[in-house]
Amino acid sequence: MTSTAVTHPVVDEFKDAFRGHPAGVAIITAAGAEGPVGLTASSVSSVSAMPPILAFSLASTLGSAGVIAGADTIVVHLLGAENAELASLFAARGADRFGPELDWSTLPGGEPLLGGVPRALLCRILSRTQAGSSTLIAASVLEIHTGPAAAPLVYHDRTYHHLGSHSALRRPQ
Repeated sequence: MTSTAVTHPVVDEFKDAFRGHPAGVAIITAAGAEGPVGLTASSVSSVSAMPPILAFSLASTLGSAGVIAGADTIVVHLLGAENAELASLFAARGADRFGPELDWSTLPGGEPLLGGVPRALLCRILSRTQAGSSTLIAASVLEIHTGPAAAPLVYHDRTYHHLGSHSALRRPQ
């Protein structure tokens, strides 16, 4: 018996639309039963300032994504332009993400904290919602760790970019 994948008629157009929509780049880490896990994400967004809540989506519940989806606490690392190599490392399949050459430490709760990133937000998972083929996660920010100031790392059309004064057009009214 063979099965054919059923796709929505606008899937390719949807993917193309979001390739043209830039997004900030983050790495999400968690403590797993077999050690630390992490992955690169461009779906992180602010939901509420009071109380501080963020959200992100996971396209899978396997491997690192599954550990993160099931964790009570996570760390969301907001990356700077200098962290493009780090973003690539955490996006690569089968990479040794927490090897001895990586600058990282463990928070008191066991969560992995990456060094050299502009901001790292320790969060408690509030909710997990199935949304199509992804899981939408909302998390409350418990504390923020500040690192070196840097221009933000942005993902656009399958390429990393940085923002700075060179890319400013004008402030919104």
